[in-house]
Amino acid sequence: MATAAKGGITAYSVKTKTKNVPMIDPVIDVKSGRYIATGKDADGNKMAAILGKASAEEHIAAGNATKGSGW
Repeated sequence: MATAAKGGITAYSVKTKTKNVPMIDPVIDVKSGRYIATGKDADGNKMAAILGKASAEEHIAAGNATKGSGW
C-alpha cells in the first residue's frame, strides 16, 4: 500500500526489500478500475503502488504525480 511521506508517493521496493521508498516522477494510470502509480526509485529500479481513488486524486491535485492513461 502506498503512503504519502512529505507530500510524495512512497512504496515497497521489491528489489532492495525496503519499505517507504520515495517514488521519483510517478505517473498514475487507471487500469481495470484501479489506480496504479508507477515510477522509479533513486537507483532507477521500477516501482508500482496501488492507490485508492481519493488518494490518487490528492496526489495529482498536489502536483506529486501526473495523470497517465485510462482517466
